[in-house]
Amino acid sequence: MTDTSKQDQVLIFDTTLRDGEQSPGATMSHNEKLEIAGLLDEMGVDIIEAGFPIASEGDFEAVSDIAKNSKNSVICGLARASFKDIDRCMEAVKHAAQPRIHTFIGTSPLHRDITALDMDAMADKIHETVTHARNLCDDVQWSPMDAIRTEHDYLCRVVEIAIKAGATTINIPDTVGYTIPRESSDIIKMLLERVPGADEIIFATHCHNDLGMATANSLAAVEAGARQIECTINGLGERAGNTALEEVVMALKVRNDIMPYATRIDTTKIMNISRRVAQVSGFPVQFNKAIVGKNAFAHESGIHQDGMLKNSETFEIMRPADVGLSGTSLPLGKHSGRAALRAKLEELGFELADNQLKDVFVRFKGLADRKKEVFDDDLIALLHDTAGGEQNDRVKLKSLKVICGTEGPQQASMVLDVDGVEKSADVTGDGPVDATFKAIKEIFPMTTRLQLYQVQAVTEGTDAQATVSVRLEEDGKIATGQSSDTDTVVASAKAYINALNRLLVRREKSAPGADVKEVKYTDAS
Repeated sequence: MTDTSKQDQVLIFDTTLRDGEQSPGATMSHNEKLEIAGLLDEMGVDIIEAGFPIASEGDFEAVSDIAKNSKNSVICGLARASFKDIDRCMEAVKHAAQPRIHTFIGTSPLHRDITALDMDAMADKIHETVTHARNLCDDVQWSPMDAIRTEHDYLCRVVEIAIKAGATTINIPDTVGYTIPRESSDIIKMLLERVPGADEIIFATHCHNDLGMATANSLAAVEAGARQIECTINGLGERAGNTALEEVVMALKVRNDIMPYATRIDTTKIMNISRRVAQVSGFPVQFNKAIVGKNAFAHESGIHQDGMLKNSETFEIMRPADVGLSGTSLPLGKHSGRAALRAKLEELGFELADNQLKDVFVRFKGLADRKKEVFDDDLIALLHDTAGGEQNDRVKLKSLKVICGTEGPQQASMVLDVDGVEKSADVTGDGPVDATFKAIKEIFPMTTRLQLYQVQAVTEGTDAQATVSVRLEEDGKIATGQSSDTDTVVASAKAYINALNRLLVRREKSAPGADVKEVKYTDAS
């Protein structure tokens, strides 16, 4: 095993809770943000970008609470190049043991046109705002948004200004995923060579994946001298997403022979947080996704299977256990006891309190009665489905009966508990799922629009659980719900109701007098 103790450390800056959450429909609840931040902190992430405090009261409270609860990570908030943004950001992150302000402005010709600032006026604004941030906080990060498309001479000029104003980290964002590895490397080298003081601060790289090269571009920047990678779990983010944390971390670990850089990440926690982010965001991980995809450690070809049986290293460059994945499957069924369930969950990376285990065990037994064999993925879906509901949900599913087939209208007979009162409806529709959703809307009318309906089989077989994701939109507010069941229609109903309850919470928070003010802003990535 390679000794990484004396290697240059690459800082991992995770922006799942800020840039990742900007994916349409990926909005997370307050408690989910705190949970994800806790998992990031535990796995060794150096800096957590917890949100954009001035965007809304909810975002401010989330960043503030994450800052209060952080144990090891630097907690960072995002701020535009304005005193108001920076002050609000500091107010949120000040509770952290290690706070950071991240301020930015678009420096490319396209972005300068939007702000109506010429080069000199923008340079002055950068000096003023970075100086203001540094007067409030010792740890200041500055980003020239769309740096890749900024003229090189001007990029060097504004980076020098930011360093002299007190920035301790300079982030070079590929905001639109435009660069290629060679260019990513050349820009970092240029800045290190041409900018006075560049050797005294940390350069970061923030790459988007529009051309599918975010990971390669980030690693190229590291080889050129960058020592901070900005990334997200599962590569979550706007458009095609961001650099995936799991990809850069495992690339540095597996190919440490040619990239001798160390990170603090406990890689055995990768699968657990990947699954949780997928669940709370409603963005399932594609099967062939590197590191965390369902097929990342699956082998179907006869040649591959033969090689794996003889020596797993023939077709696996890392062990499943390295990323927290069990390499074998221990079948569980209806005769399995609580101890076996606890052992399997611990093996999968979940430690449950006795009361949590009791709840999951009841649901596990119900599932086992309907399935011959309960697989690892079934348990994970079951566990996340258990965690998905809130005790104070206004709408709850009591019963559902559907009639479907080639003859006659498809019908859904449903009973919902709405604010403690049972209400029912019998509705026909274009198929059982359509009828089910119409029944929910008849019982609880809302002006929602269905943005996404997605069904994914958890395991193989006709008795497989289906995981259903539903995304609803109402007046610009978006909420995602997810649920799993061996009955796809039941899973669909539960997912819709889960999204509906989340939307109701957001509606209440934004009602008059709730003091929630949404702010439109430009992305810093």
